[in-house]
Amino acid sequence: MKLYIKYMVSLRCKMMVKEELKKLGLNYVIVDLGMIEILEDITEEQRAQLSKNLLKSGLELLENKKSILIEKIKNVITEMIHYSDVLPKVNYSDYISEKLGYDYTYLANTFSEVKGMTIQQFIIIHKIERVKELILYDELSLAEISYRLHYSSPAHLSNQFKKITGLTPSFYKKMKQKRDKNLENM
Repeated sequence: MKLYIKYMVSLRCKMMVKEELKKLGLNYVIVDLGMIEILEDITEEQRAQLSKNLLKSGLELLENKKSILIEKIKNVITEMIHYSDVLPKVNYSDYISEKLGYDYTYLANTFSEVKGMTIQQFIIIHKIERVKELILYDELSLAEISYRLHYSSPAHLSNQFKKITGLTPSFYKKMKQKRDKNLENM
């Protein structure tokens, strides 16, 4: 039996969900971002208790088919951008459609209807969050980051970064360095 969970976006979330399943005596096959698969059917009482326990940690057990689909889309994008070393070479629309087994137009329309933004806007926001992480790690140049995240150029990345954050990547990096220096002097 598969269950879908909203806001499950990190390895820490996965560990917490595994712990909750263990507490309820539920044997799982898979615990992945946004989805768990358990061996047996669960009772309404177990489902209610799991839902209650997950809510305490900011996670939500999903019931509605559209909500489940939206979470699947968000999880594919999050996994693609944040947990993959190399982004797919194909169009994101083809990749998402292939991963989920739905026509992209249907996915895009459903996502926009429910989230009030396009899948492309969601991808851009997540790519910029990933850029921020990579800038803070200070291991890659802006050119390397732009190549890794499939930007046409560092200038394109910089323009999109500024449009989303209001800051240039270099100013963002300087702010981080200044903050680190201030922490060292405390």
